[in-house]
Amino acid sequence: MRHRNAGYKLGRVTQHRWALFRNLLVALFRHERIQTTEAKAKAVRGLADHMITLAKRDNLHARRQVLSMVPDTGVVGQLFGTIAPRFGDRNGGYTRLIKAGRRPGDNAPLVLLELVDRTERPKDKEKKAEKKEKAPKGEAGASGKRKRREKAAAASA
Repeated sequence: MRHRNAGYKLGRVTQHRWALFRNLLVALFRHERIQTTEAKAKAVRGLADHMITLAKRDNLHARRQVLSMVPDTGVVGQLFGTIAPRFGDRNGGYTRLIKAGRRPGDNAPLVLLELVDRTERPKDKEKKAEKKEKAPKGEAGASGKRKRREKAAAASA
């Protein structure tokens, strides 16, 4: 029986487990999406929601409470400055888990832990495609003589 055995131990001693949670929180708030095992994601999900709830208060005491759990000042600034205001009208449920298959080495179930209203960033390939638009087929192969003839015809007309 598991009476009064709440929480996730994850096979680690307490200090190692809390260090793991801090690292996962920093990565989650920095990248807004991380891939990890299902057990770790379920363990850190409640802490992430609590950190966002504290950040929505936006006072010094809340900032110090978040800093005690998230030891990166840049990430805390991002949390208070951009992430928490996005969740201003939402009352909890700031994260979601998306199943992502199994890890090849040990067959552990992987999930994507992400913030619910994460802004989609365009990939590099899409950016390159937007910058370099292809010319229509007829114009791409036009030689210098043909272009000059077309210019002259347009000028005389």
